[in-house]
Amino acid sequence: MSTSTLPAAPPARPVAGATCCAPLTREPLSAEDAAVLARSLKAIADPARLRLLSLVAAHAGGEACACDLTEPLGLSQPTVSHHLKVLVEAGLLTRDKRGVWAYYAVVPEALDALAAVLTTTPADGRAARP
Repeated sequence: MSTSTLPAAPPARPVAGATCCAPLTREPLSAEDAAVLARSLKAIADPARLRLLSLVAAHAGGEACACDLTEPLGLSQPTVSHHLKVLVEAGLLTRDKRGVWAYYAVVPEALDALAAVLTTTPADGRAARP
């Protein structure tokens, strides 16, 4: 069984590295970090992609076959495949090809990186300054 992860398309530093940016309340984003963050946020801003991310994350075993994702969304297989591709390219999902089926899993570090940037609580747990 081979595991393949599609490479993330540019920009140079994908958010999945969990080192994108400091929390927005601590320091302003650089132009590069803003572009990386915007790309990830754009990927999850679509309701279908946000639902797909949720369906995959909540699926038994932490991964879901693409074949199991079309019915819950009520979308065609090509449309679901497109949305999954966008999420993989954004570094939010991995794709594992098994025969003719593709299985997807959430990249926890990518979600943690997004959460860390959007939080108002610093890493030390103290409340952010007003």
